[in-house]
Amino acid sequence: MEARYLPIGIQDFEDLRRRSCIYVDKTALVYKLVTEGKPYFLSRPRRFGKSLLLSTLEAYFLGKKELFTGLAIEELEKDWAVYPVLKISFGANSYENNERLIARLESILNENERKFSVKRESSNPAERLNNIILTAYEKTGKQVVILIDEYDKPILDALYSEYEEQNRQELRSFYSPLKDMDRYIRFLFITGITKVSHVNIFSGLNQLDDISLNKDYSALCGISESELEKYFAPEIEALAKEQEMTVGEAKAKLAEMYDGYHFTHDVEGVYNPFCLLKCFRENDFGSYWFESGTPSFLVKALQNQPLELTTLVNGRDATENQFKNYDPDSKNMLPVIYQSGYLTIKKFEKETRLYTLDFPNREIETGFLEVLLKKFVSVPYDDMGLEIANIKRALLNKDVDKVLSIIKAAIADLPTVVKKDMCENYYESVTHLIFRLTGFNVVSELQSVAGRSDVIVTTKDSVFIFELKMDRGRIFEEVVTEALSQIDANGYAERFAVSGKAMFKVGVVFSSEGKGMVGWKY
Repeated sequence: MEARYLPIGIQDFEDLRRRSCIYVDKTALVYKLVTEGKPYFLSRPRRFGKSLLLSTLEAYFLGKKELFTGLAIEELEKDWAVYPVLKISFGANSYENNERLIARLESILNENERKFSVKRESSNPAERLNNIILTAYEKTGKQVVILIDEYDKPILDALYSEYEEQNRQELRSFYSPLKDMDRYIRFLFITGITKVSHVNIFSGLNQLDDISLNKDYSALCGISESELEKYFAPEIEALAKEQEMTVGEAKAKLAEMYDGYHFTHDVEGVYNPFCLLKCFRENDFGSYWFESGTPSFLVKALQNQPLELTTLVNGRDATENQFKNYDPDSKNMLPVIYQSGYLTIKKFEKETRLYTLDFPNREIETGFLEVLLKKFVSVPYDDMGLEIANIKRALLNKDVDKVLSIIKAAIADLPTVVKKDMCENYYESVTHLIFRLTGFNVVSELQSVAGRSDVIVTTKDSVFIFELKMDRGRIFEEVVTEALSQIDANGYAERFAVSGKAMFKVGVVFSSEGKGMVGWKY
């Protein structure tokens, strides 16, 4: 059998092709991009192949026809014209302060001045960029191709610090020549995680074609189900053999773990390519995306909105404007969390134009909830990881007292980020969060005919209905009796009666003074 090489971590198209790595052919979409438009913006999560896409575009515009042998674009392109390519990338560095960004801009400009033999006549970054574009155009007689990778990293690295605004202004000034140089530019492609409002960064570039939610390009980055079957059949078979599964079972597990990203509505979902390739190399269903590091901006975003847990972990409805653009002047962190890949589009209602956002897959759900758990419970995370296993075991053993004893210990103290008047939301959210990490089916605020329950947990043979109440100065017995009566009065249990599963109706009482769980009865 011919050796097969997985391009894990390879972001250079030429390197990938010369190594004979497996390449999921996206070049038909590349051809569509370069022939149908000019200035583009694409938002995709990290580890999704944005850098490889830009490298592919670079090879195309440099006329490296030999690298595209056997690919779709070989039959589509007849001319293979060569253009000067100006590549700008912020991916390799961190930018917690303004000095680091200035140093990176200096490095980028020096590199491109050498590349195009440009005489430096100014110390101003914008003037130098302007001069590079003009010189490249004059020396080659061709319009310039500009590829900008991870344009927003200097902003995300400095999120909520004094340097966020400084970095944004620095970038805005740096990119300012682009708005007046349209005649010198053949193609402009900008990638990032978030889409910061154009007025804040690309002032004057309002003609940018944002294809982040475009159906035609929904699979431009990532691997679709059809591509998975076309390019990775031997890897799936090897994985199935190692895991003692059928091929069908292995494919189902791959989908559960790494599939589910929808970058618009009514399109085929895509897999995270990095996680998929790592899974094939390791022959194991690991959590590879979070192993490569939790972005600091996620933790910062959660700190900025500590009481958005319920809407984040239980699916939420949003208009396109609520998650499409990140506004630095707003406290709405949904665009950052969605565009970072922690939430994806699960449903779309045409009448209301509402999108439902939720976790794309099990790997992201588990990793995200673990990040939240570290932030919002008092028990050390290492111990809490063990306690999650104990909660799972207790649920399987139908031991309600054990389950709630563990949760009581975990949320004994109200975190400093939560005010007492907000503790009801906190207690419900964290209780839900802990249950979700068990891997069992968990629903918060499940709608019935008469009302809403708080948390319902379903195992293979049991249903647990938890009604959560605050004491608000009342005695425990009065509140817990009210909670249990509410479960019965609202008919929460009726929908599960036909399942034949053991059913537990549990009233749980929390302190409205932020002193944790008062007690429970079932």
